[in-house]
Amino acid sequence: MSHRNTVKRRELKFVLSKDGYDRIISRLDGRIVSDEYPNETIGSIYFDNGSDELIRNSLAKPVYKEKLRLRCYGVPSDDAPAFAEIKKKYRGTVYKRREQLPYAQAYDWLVGGKPPAVRTQITDEIDFIIKKYGLYPRIIICYDRQSFYAEDDEELRITFDGNIRSRRTALDLRAGTFGEMLNGQPYRIMEIKTADSVPMWLTEILSEEKIYIGSFSKYGSIYRQENLKVNTKEKNNVNGENEECFQAL
Repeated sequence: MSHRNTVKRRELKFVLSKDGYDRIISRLDGRIVSDEYPNETIGSIYFDNGSDELIRNSLAKPVYKEKLRLRCYGVPSDDAPAFAEIKKKYRGTVYKRREQLPYAQAYDWLVGGKPPAVRTQITDEIDFIIKKYGLYPRIIICYDRQSFYAEDDEELRITFDGNIRSRRTALDLRAGTFGEMLNGQPYRIMEIKTADSVPMWLTEILSEEKIYIGSFSKYGSIYRQENLKVNTKEKNNVNGENEECFQAL
């Protein structure tokens, strides 16, 4: 798996049922090749401020949005590779700016405020966004991923994500990839990632299998689920108080 510091590409998402996943995997047989690490657990610490400004802005579907996360694969050791990453999206195009560092160094920088030993334009950009919004660790999101690339084009990647879980405590990936499962999540989220247009052979497969572009945000879905729980709890508390008042009359 190659990791570039700057990435510009289109990312198309598809929400798949078990049946849809089975059908598309079958149709892609012979067209795709397993990535260097075909089955991985991805963990990310997402940064936001006390008012959850970045995720609330993202859910409003603006023309431009950005987020900051610290990402790694599996449960990292201090020396495991980790990626401090700004992800921006403008009019459907995704731009990623990231620095690879040993996990402990990246964590000490983004969480503890200890500057990295080597400064670059990207580390300066990350420091700027942290100060601009007042960012700190807010949530860990983990999921299991299958990764492939097209047999005739290594730049065309197809991934399948599932078992999405999250936690608001123990915000250090060295503690593990555990978390509360997202309720009602799709069987898999398929993403097609390409620097160019989607090839005709893939477009035809998607059309024949009636698999259409969808919209799904892991962080956004978790944030909505959390707010629903809070609102339901508050409503139940109000109803309980009203019932007590009624009985007292």
